[in-house]
Amino acid sequence: MNTDALARALLDQIRSGLVVSCQPDSYDRAGDPMNAPAIMAAMARAAQLGGAVGIRADGPEDIAAVVTAVNLPVIGLFKADLPGFEVRITPTLEHAWRVAQAGAQAIAVDATDRPRPEGGSAVDFIRRVRGETGLPVFADVSVLDEGLAAAEAGADALLTTLSGYTDYSPQMDEPDFALIEALAARSGLPVIAEGRINTPEMAARALDCGAWAVTVGSAITRPRWITQRFVDGLRGRA
Repeated sequence: MNTDALARALLDQIRSGLVVSCQPDSYDRAGDPMNAPAIMAAMARAAQLGGAVGIRADGPEDIAAVVTAVNLPVIGLFKADLPGFEVRITPTLEHAWRVAQAGAQAIAVDATDRPRPEGGSAVDFIRRVRGETGLPVFADVSVLDEGLAAAEAGADALLTTLSGYTDYSPQMDEPDFALIEALAARSGLPVIAEGRINTPEMAARALDCGAWAVTVGSAITRPRWITQRFVDGLRGRA
């Protein structure tokens, strides 16, 4: 099956559904008690039982564990902090290859305009990853222009994951519904809403804005973060 056909099959399977991001805290993996491939695999199984249509997973070990645990599409990525660069979602071709080798059905990459460890642009990187791995590329963007450039480069889907994570994108507590709407209207590609979607109502609104599917992570798979929200809500009530 060629890359276009792989992308169509995956996107058809997740349309109008929930993709669950099963990832430990990437900024504090060592301190996160959920940081184990077996735990991420169990999270993914629970998500599938709950009705998820896909899983997003980070790192070769976790991806491989999740792929064996569920019969859902797995969107893989590899977060890595490289000195001098802010790009950390699958930042190099080597990281993309390791995602592919772990068994992911699609590779998520940072498609922002920020400098890249291997030089070149996000457009160049998307083309290289797609051409050399043969897998669909899902472009994580922060603003409309990045999404339009990624679409032109041949990305198979756009995700709003990085809105708020670049200094030139809107900084807000809620999802970037305006970006979802603009990408859906202008890019010609499926848009997967991701980022700060913390309630079912927000997820439904994302679909109403034109999203092809919705990804939710912390609000489902981060017990420490969920607990902290409740603790913060109770603080000062006594």
